[in-house]
Amino acid sequence: MRKLTIAGFALATALTAGCATTDQAAIDEANATASSAEQTAENALNTANSAASDARTAQQTAEEALAAAKAAQKAADEANERAKRMLERSSMK
Repeated sequence: MRKLTIAGFALATALTAGCATTDQAAIDEANATASSAEQTAENALNTANSAASDARTAQQTAEEALAAAKAAQKAADEANERAKRMLERSSMK
């Protein structure tokens, strides 16, 4: 009976050790997955920050282009006004 009890304890210990190993493997896999997810999230954040920076640069360029277009429109309007006055003066002569 004593040998059977000792064998039972040995078997229980072996099974518990096996479960502990399996549990540790699951924990290790979960940690690796979490680490991978964290890296993916960090990469996504870096990409988003880069895109936001590019968008700010594009907006600045668009604002500069709009200011240049407005200045060109003003110059064209002034040139048209001068041409109109010249035509009016020449038609009076």
